[in-house]
Amino acid sequence: MVREEADGPAGIDRRRVIASAVPAAALLLAGGIARARPASARPVPARSDEPGPATDGMLRLTPPTGPYAVGTTTLYLVDRSRPDPWEPIPVREVMVTVFYPARTVRGCPVAPQLSAGAGQAFVTAAPLTHPQLPAAGVDWAATATHAYTNAPARTERRPVLLYSPGGGDPRGMGTGVAEELASRGYVVVSIDHSGDGAVVEFPVDTQGRDDRVRWTVLRFDPRTDPGMFRTMIDTRIADTRFVLDRLTVLAGGGNPDPTGAPLPDGLHRALDLRRVGVYGHSAGGTTAAETMYEDRRIAAAINLEGYLDHPSPGPGRDGELYAIARDGTDRPLLLLGTDGFTDRRNLDRSWSALRAHSRRPVPLRRVEPAAHHVFTDHAVFAPRLQAAGLMSAADRIALIGPIDPAVSVPTVRRYIHAFFARHLPTH
Repeated sequence: MVREEADGPAGIDRRRVIASAVPAAALLLAGGIARARPASARPVPARSDEPGPATDGMLRLTPPTGPYAVGTTTLYLVDRSRPDPWEPIPVREVMVTVFYPARTVRGCPVAPQLSAGAGQAFVTAAPLTHPQLPAAGVDWAATATHAYTNAPARTERRPVLLYSPGGGDPRGMGTGVAEELASRGYVVVSIDHSGDGAVVEFPVDTQGRDDRVRWTVLRFDPRTDPGMFRTMIDTRIADTRFVLDRLTVLAGGGNPDPTGAPLPDGLHRALDLRRVGVYGHSAGGTTAAETMYEDRRIAAAINLEGYLDHPSPGPGRDGELYAIARDGTDRPLLLLGTDGFTDRRNLDRSWSALRAHSRRPVPLRRVEPAAHHVFTDHAVFAPRLQAAGLMSAADRIALIGPIDPAVSVPTVRRYIHAFFARHLPTH
């Protein structure tokens, strides 16, 4: 279910459903990641056909429900105006996946959720960024999507939605919502923020990067280090604005990918950059809201349980509010959270400030009974991993809450789509 908050965030007496939830330190990134090769394990195969009994351990993405078939393509983007903030790389590299309504999918291969290299590395990265996930037994590279690689695009101009994932999640873990939005007429651009995202695979070598698969440099929760958190969010905002700049090149008929990789036929005619929205989860939610504040090209945003303040500079001191919370918003912004979030004091404080300072109503909704990662593809994966004996009930509840994916998946999709359909309609 979704709980509506008409007057403000719920107080601490609201019903809690998670007895042993993820520690606050795990909400953005839990633990460090060593640069180790994935341990060998007997993988459980994964596929994405129609949902069924989750007794075989296979991971399936819930199909999109909109009227359009979905095409997808991957872009490698390079910002030569700024160096990487995390490693001695002289340029900033960003990988994105574009989902869009397809004209036809005949003869086009189904795209994987994660690239081969990223999927292999995620075997090791998954339980380090999210301790509830199994350390072996899942072939993360084998899950197929419902999108078709480089399918020709429908050429009607469509609103563009940018997606920023949470810390520790690759962009592919937001595939379900992205496909749903694309099947309903949007162009969705999912961004990997290399350096803080768990694993990112690049198509070419670059000076200063020692492998085509790049691992996160973070070794602990960035909320415990105000400087690191500021760098992470500032970098993500710059990434998001840079991607929007490069989409302008694409919409003008150019190829923003310096490798010259072929683009889907008609894709440049599908982007309407006069209608741009952004949504994000966790650190991506912070990014989405603050990017809209800083960039007038963005007309609407959704924050999926992301803080709107900086970390506390010391015991008993509140962190500085981000500008969006300090000054409020004059454009549509939705706050969508869960009742199982473990650091509600700081989240509620910054969200309340935003709502109090805004010049227009800012709706707040909570998904119940749920936990922080219910907004990602883990919402459908965790119950299947539990049924296959690869995840305990306690770990499933800590990751996504006890909510059934038959409820959570359509609920999250419905609220995200309804918001953008109201403020950035496709027609």
